Amino acid sequence: MAVVKDAEQEFKPNKKKTTSDEDDKRRKKMVPGGLMKAVIRPGGGDAMPSDGDQVIYHCTVRTLDGVVVQSTCTEFGGKGTPIRQVLGKSKMILGLLEGIPTMLKGEVAVLKMKPELHYGEDDCPVSVPDSFPKDAELNFEIELIEFSKIKVVTEDLGILKKVTNEAQSWENPRDLYEVKARVTAKLGDGQSLQLSTTGEPILFTFGKSEVPQGLEKGIGTMSREEKAVIYVTSQYLSQSPLIPSVEGIEEVHFEVELIHFIQVRDVLGDGRLIKCRIRDGKGEFPMDCPLQDSRLSVHYKGMLINEEKTVFYDTRVDNHGQPLEFSSGEGLVPEGFEMCVRLMLPEEISLVTCPPDYAYDKFTRPANVPEGAHVQWEIELLGFEMQKDWTGMNFRAIMDDVEKTKGTGNRLFKEGKFALAKAKYEKILREFNHVNPQDDEEGKEFANTRNLLNLNVAACYLKMGDCRKSIETCNKVLDANPVHVKALYRRGMAYMEAGDFDEARADFNKMMTIDKSSEANAKAALLKLKQTEQEVEKKARKQFKGLFDKKPGEISEAGLDDKVNEARTDDGAHEPLISSQEKEDNGEHAPPAPAPARMGSFSRLWTGGVNLFKSLGVNRCSIL
Repeated sequence: MAVVKDAEQEFKPNKKKTTSDEDDKRRKKMVPGGLMKAVIRPGGGDAMPSDGDQVIYHCTVRTLDGVVVQSTCTEFGGKGTPIRQVLGKSKMILGLLEGIPTMLKGEVAVLKMKPELHYGEDDCPVSVPDSFPKDAELNFEIELIEFSKIKVVTEDLGILKKVTNEAQSWENPRDLYEVKARVTAKLGDGQSLQLSTTGEPILFTFGKSEVPQGLEKGIGTMSREEKAVIYVTSQYLSQSPLIPSVEGIEEVHFEVELIHFIQVRDVLGDGRLIKCRIRDGKGEFPMDCPLQDSRLSVHYKGMLINEEKTVFYDTRVDNHGQPLEFSSGEGLVPEGFEMCVRLMLPEEISLVTCPPDYAYDKFTRPANVPEGAHVQWEIELLGFEMQKDWTGMNFRAIMDDVEKTKGTGNRLFKEGKFALAKAKYEKILREFNHVNPQDDEEGKEFANTRNLLNLNVAACYLKMGDCRKSIETCNKVLDANPVHVKALYRRGMAYMEAGDFDEARADFNKMMTIDKSSEANAKAALLKLKQTEQEVEKKARKQFKGLFDKKPGEISEAGLDDKVNEARTDDGAHEPLISSQEKEDNGEHAPPAPAPARMGSFSRLWTGGVNLFKSLGVNRCSIL
């Protein structure tokens, strides 16, 4: 064996290399002369591996008298499969951890190690058979085949990715995306692995286990037109149509070119509202999508999901070829339609499959769409315009725009679209953070408008059944103006809804002391409050009749009436004894009221699940 460099050189550690704290502690075990290096064949270039790089190398271990102890090379009894590790992440003996970063690509060198630098190290992270001479000084002949930057896909290093051609975008495939890729494969020893495809690109649906798990996870980190080698070890080689049998395969190197993928989104997360992109748009997702309220222009074709794919509307036919133009966030199109358009890029075409409750069951139904019908829309987003920016506008122009947006919110509220109405009011309130009135008159108008918007938000919360949020929003007004009569009235209504009767009574009484003109409204509210308390107490006594007639020692044996017994479920649990779905005058269902915050009188013991407020006609929110 010819030694290129004179004799054996004492190894000098690479000072530029950074490692984990654990490896730093191990380095302190290094002693002069513990690791020596002799170059057998020089490598090429001037780059050397560094922390985080993947290194691929052959290794032959010999005793000092030349006896081969272990080898990856076939000529010395190995399998011919080189070792593949990640510096700083893989478990390595200390001598290799220090020696390999001094080598060039293609270099062959002998690293002479004392026992404490290989498997004789205390607490060595790499185990060997008991027969291995780990207490002897050994020579490790290393051929560094290649090294490269690597992306760690799984922390156990079972899936790694080496990029060979950078991507043209940053979007990655995810579940339900339809992927087109060109794939070839080799085993760890370099032999080709025959796939079920014959040189043609593969087509698969991401997340459907149509390709091995490790390959799919690796492709999930790629973008369009990217080329990469994905290294997959046996634990991630699940069986699939691409590789029907993985038995006996330890590792596969997949060479992948991601040609294209079609974005498919499960918008609701339950498989009912599916958006499938059939033509790419312009720009980057999601930055160039109309996520915010915008003026949109679309062409669309609506179809029933039946064998004939019956078309019930086509803007190019039924709208004289003109596109549909609408403002998002105003409830002007079915909810599923708008949700998907907000996720589109300009000039994109998508096919949307929509369930009835997000299509026409809650929206004006075309004459030829039956009730309960699932529909498909083929939508092309022609373009959109963002709403007016207040930057540079004077106060009067801003307030005129506020009135317009507030008017839209009021319309949505009257139509029962409380979440959309709330979003309109809250949008103005967010923008108000950047508005600075210039004089006292503007300041007064600004403060009054902000208070009215907060009270409208509180009304929306109350209609949506979230009385606690309604109370919190009223408090924003009352914190600034404790004698704001409308805020006290609105908060009192929310307290009544929550079953906090004492707090509601206090707010209504305070109204009368502040403003005599509000006395009629306050007295009417107090009357309804009294009726509500009486009704709650009456219903509670009826349902728990006899429970409080027992002597103190007998109360645990007191039985409920037949209605209570009927409420038992098969497993012995009780269903709620008091319905929280009492109807309002307009027929809407009220959501369950939160539990009372405090326990005052007997009647308040039973208000947690009671919602009689709406049935009594008290919940009459007005929009300001």
